[in-house]
Amino acid sequence: MSDNMERREEEVRLYLVNNAKFFDQSKVPYVREKLMSCSDQQFMLATSTELKDPTMMLIISILVGTLGIDRFMLGDTGMGILKLVTGGLCGILTIIDWFGIQNKTKEFNLQKISMAI
Repeated sequence: MSDNMERREEEVRLYLVNNAKFFDQSKVPYVREKLMSCSDQQFMLATSTELKDPTMMLIISILVGTLGIDRFMLGDTGMGILKLVTGGLCGILTIIDWFGIQNKTKEFNLQKISMAI
């Protein structure tokens, strides 16, 4: 194996050790494969992409989810406006988001990495 390939493999391993919590565990092999096959410029862009912490998004959803802030942060403007105007549809959407916001955050992170690569 070439030195560049070994170096890239080590960089990808370190990246995934530090950032695996930002992705669904079933998608980590996909992220690894994509990072291994991209150019150096794409790798730098992908690894410097700011990811949202699913745990922090859950906390935000619990505290101010009725205002739609959690959805605005994930780029889901339509649902954010709906939650803001209706008070989370009287709390129903807010409660639903408490159980699904972490998965939505992980999907959002995967999309951001995929766009960078």
